[in-house]
Amino acid sequence: MPHLLRFSRDLEARLERLSRQTGLSKAALIERCVNDGVAALEAQLLLETAGAARAERSIDQLLRESGLGA
Repeated sequence: MPHLLRFSRDLEARLERLSRQTGLSKAALIERCVNDGVAALEAQLLLETAGAARAERSIDQLLRESGLGA
């Protein structure tokens, strides 16, 4: 699924330079950046939602669920 992306001149120059240095296409570099960024975002959001779910339960509820509470 093709997308049109617009980058600043600075970023475009950095991608071009990195492409020449590595021999990888700019498309491959961009795809790698997006993939790494999405993986990091998924991990961050997973931690945030896990923390929110824990915060919604009271200590009494946690004790009951664990079998330690009354």
